[in-house]
Amino acid sequence: MFDMLKTLCAKDGCSGDESAVAAHIISLLPDDCISYSDGLGNLIVSKKGIATPKNKVLLAAHMDEVGFIVTYITEDGYLRFSPVGGVNASVVIGRQLHFKNGTVGVIGTRAMHQMDKEEREKPVEFDELLIDIGASSREEAEQKVRPGDCAYFECGYTELGDGMIKAKAIDDRMGCAILLLLLKKRLPYDLTCVFTVQEEIGARGAKTAAYSIKPDYSIVVETTTACDFSGVSDEKRVCSLGGGVVVSYMDKGAIYPKELYSAAMAKAKELGLKAQTKTMIAGGNDSQSISVSAGGIPTLALSVPCRYLHSPSCMINKNDALALASLTAAMFCELCEK
Repeated sequence: MFDMLKTLCAKDGCSGDESAVAAHIISLLPDDCISYSDGLGNLIVSKKGIATPKNKVLLAAHMDEVGFIVTYITEDGYLRFSPVGGVNASVVIGRQLHFKNGTVGVIGTRAMHQMDKEEREKPVEFDELLIDIGASSREEAEQKVRPGDCAYFECGYTELGDGMIKAKAIDDRMGCAILLLLLKKRLPYDLTCVFTVQEEIGARGAKTAAYSIKPDYSIVVETTTACDFSGVSDEKRVCSLGGGVVVSYMDKGAIYPKELYSAAMAKAKELGLKAQTKTMIAGGNDSQSISVSAGGIPTLALSVPCRYLHSPSCMINKNDALALASLTAAMFCELCEK
């Protein structure tokens, strides 16, 4: 699973530009899977199990990552840009980026010693930032980059500390790796998975996929924000690395059925898996679209806690990810039989 995660994180695919990720997922599918892409770009994969389930259960994970899109090229060769997805401007200054054609850039702004005290104390805004690709004119820059091109964080996959992983795009390539792991197994029931697009800009892909598949239940396999570092009080930590699977009861996009929340917590206890829930109503995922589609679909969200989400250095704990994979498989079977 972690080998797949490493290769998935290396692929570039911000919202609306997920084709490279989809192609890589297809290359990893076993021969007994059937896959197709819908009109928006969602990759829908099905696999026959030993038996036909009582209920059709959809597993979902999103392929897209946060990134940047070029909006304008200045006369002196700098790139104006906007974030794609929820990126905080304070985490990007000085970061190296790359484009799919190999062009490299750095996000920059005026140096601190060129700002007055009031400017230094103001929060950074994206309209103050530029991407520097080393060009000296608009004409030179246009030979490498055009408005509408996407840029990505430059950050490798690293294992560090005691079972930690750091990489870009763990949100939600971790979920994608877990779905792939399941698709490679001999399954007790027929399985349908959707690798969705455009989650980071409003869970758009999940909406079209849910309407076309019309499952009886859905499980969204995700990452979610952990704020468990020094200086953050207990209730504002949301969740913690090493605390196990995060089972959501509510976030900013969905309220989850109490029976599914309770069933997942009970199943984790039965299997001896660590599980936790959020201490704040925070975040959101594809559940916000799936749960209100096709007449209403009972949806469960299972996540791995992740520090520094939507940054170049997402960080997770391997044991949390393994617990998430185990609970996802168990809840898939439980909902198939429900």
